[in-house]
Amino acid sequence: MNYPDSVQFLYSLGNEVKTAKLGLERIRAVLDSLGCPHRRGRFVHIAGTNGKGSTAAMIESALRAHGVRTGLFTSPHLAGPTERIRILGEPVSAERFAEAFNRVHAAAESLLDAGAIDFHPSYFETVAAMAFLIFAAEKVECVALEVGLGGRLDATNVVSPELCVITPVDFDHEAYLGRSLEAIAGEKAGILKPGVPAVFARQRPEAEAVLAARAAALGCPVTRSSDWTVGDLALDRDGSRFLLAGERQLRIGCPLAGEHQVENASTAAAALVRLGLPSGAIEEGIARARWPGRLERVRGVPEIVLDGAHNPAGARALASYIDRFYSGRRVRLIYGAMRDKAIAEMGGILFPRAQEVILTAPRQARALAPSAMRAFADHPGVRVAADIASALAMVRDAAPDDAIFVTGSLFLVAEARALLAGEP
Repeated sequence: MNYPDSVQFLYSLGNEVKTAKLGLERIRAVLDSLGCPHRRGRFVHIAGTNGKGSTAAMIESALRAHGVRTGLFTSPHLAGPTERIRILGEPVSAERFAEAFNRVHAAAESLLDAGAIDFHPSYFETVAAMAFLIFAAEKVECVALEVGLGGRLDATNVVSPELCVITPVDFDHEAYLGRSLEAIAGEKAGILKPGVPAVFARQRPEAEAVLAARAAALGCPVTRSSDWTVGDLALDRDGSRFLLAGERQLRIGCPLAGEHQVENASTAAAALVRLGLPSGAIEEGIARARWPGRLERVRGVPEIVLDGAHNPAGARALASYIDRFYSGRRVRLIYGAMRDKAIAEMGGILFPRAQEVILTAPRQARALAPSAMRAFADHPGVRVAADIASALAMVRDAAPDDAIFVTGSLFLVAEARALLAGEP
């Protein structure tokens, strides 16, 4: 299949969350038939509820600054699925993506014919197998590997990592990971391996207890971001600067916006120190990191900020950012979300901070219809738009000092980003 055909087939496998087939037997069978590409190279395995993508991006950027031939595997994507598999910071080509897809698909079909697997690998399993193939073929030295869902039964959990990193654990995907913070933390702790060092971000007490117990049972040496102190902190709309002191002193300039990124940068720095990187590469790499669609300002006058705050913790981080930098300004919020999200809770956090709320929906089968979402929006300035294009049209009358936030779903952010990139 060519690239468009391969992407169409992946989409035909169904939404990668709703059709997730948690378990490692299928992915292991496919990878074994492909020559075990997941056993080549070094891996930093990164799990967590929020911040794992940006932490992975900072770790990869610093490894690259140190001269390491890097791979980066993340999800979901914004513009196209090639973004999920990166070599030296760049998405793989459409041709390379299609080539890897054809190899994985052929292996899956052969295993199905032989009765060796029960189903074709899911969307996520297929792309994960493709990533391992590409990283091996490209002779990547070290991969920053982001978990897709949970950790214990996630398709990425077939690697023997050099280091495990767990970013803040919070509520999300409870139907798959458990209804309590302890249960969710147990799933994230599933990436820990006997004797393999781990780095933990600051955690809520319930999650910390579970992670610590699992690490102790496996004999994992643990570094915590809380072992480091943050000083001389300066925050602005575009990022942060601070002195991070622990085993060393590091001058961190983080270009990712939001106070929560201080914790993510601290966690990434602690992981990079554990990997033995020199201070200069750590500082340079974090300063060069990019992670679009998360508090990304795409227009200046009026300001338009995109943020894929898709769970309560993400909503709290966005609310804190609005409170800190946009107090006293007219905030207009464009919001759309999936049906399985905690919409009432997220709306309760975000909607009171806006003078106007425009409810809309991305082009996804799981999206909650804007009219249905209105029941969750106890706000005097609510309007409804059928899609993101209509929602953006509603704010064309924005005053120069208005601040427009597009949030609630990364799918919505991706659509807004594509539309705004095409406008003058």
